Amino acid sequence: MDIRELIRRRRGQMLVHSCIYYDMNDNIISDDQWQAWAEELHQLQTQFPEHCEIDYFDSAFFDWDGTTGAHLPYRHPSIYRKAELLLKNRKT
Repeated sequence: MDIRELIRRRRGQMLVHSCIYYDMNDNIISDDQWQAWAEELHQLQTQFPEHCEIDYFDSAFFDWDGTTGAHLPYRHPSIYRKAELLLKNRKT
């Protein structure tokens, strides 16, 4: 997996799991797992800024430090649908 793909994956995870946590009052992963992904994403974006323009919530993650997902745009319709699907699949 290349750096851009990993950045996109981690951004998606931050958004979806923040949606589940903050908006749906639930969780699928532990706080420790979320924080590990957040720290990895922050490190990748700091180390490889040239790979951060991927047309996937670039402005929301510009200067993001990984401390919280509360202010991320996790209510975006595509993110919300993914969060709902994850919760539905977990409960079946």
